[in-house]
Amino acid sequence: MQPFERLTSAVIPILYNDIDTDQIIPARYLKVTDKNGLAEGLFARWRYLSDGSLNAEFPLNQARYQGRKVLLAGDNFGCGSSREHAPWALLAWDIRVVISTSFADIFRNNALKNGLLPLQVDKQTHARLTKFAEQEMRQAESVEDPAKWTVSVDLATQTLTLPDGSQVHFPIESFHKTCLLKGLDSLGYLLDFSSRIEEYERSERAYPYGVRRYDFA
Repeated sequence: MQPFERLTSAVIPILYNDIDTDQIIPARYLKVTDKNGLAEGLFARWRYLSDGSLNAEFPLNQARYQGRKVLLAGDNFGCGSSREHAPWALLAWDIRVVISTSFADIFRNNALKNGLLPLQVDKQTHARLTKFAEQEMRQAESVEDPAKWTVSVDLATQTLTLPDGSQVHFPIESFHKTCLLKGLDSLGYLLDFSSRIEEYERSERAYPYGVRRYDFA
């Protein structure tokens, strides 16, 4: 996984509540067992019209939102099935952070295992971020500087900086924080202790019957 330390980006606003995993990546895209091609299916039911053409009203199809790495969603993001393809599809689009007031537990765990940060904020902070996103949407794309609307995420300090410069703290479990900072999945985290594991195994082989001599002098 790619290590996560700091990230600065304007947001992609998809401000619906209860976005489930079938909306993130429809079932017809689940035949693959890796991330190849999943960007095409991200939010496919909203991105494409019935004739297969792009829906110009959907944020992912608009020029101003291209290249952004932070998704601002409504409450209860990632509910529904346990498909790991949901965070895979978001990462395939190069989204590294999803901001919401709450996440489904299975989605949260799948996201963290794959290097996607589910960043939970309180309702007041979410309302402020929504206001900034709506202000940007009202601006003419040709005259507005997108840098004005950026947020910054610092995982080491667990701080989110809003477009107005104010900061809020966000929670994350220490194990997942360490894995994200180092770019490790659960197996990689264990392998990071290889030298200590090998030392223990050498020690065990030296005393095959479980009897050890201790020098108390």
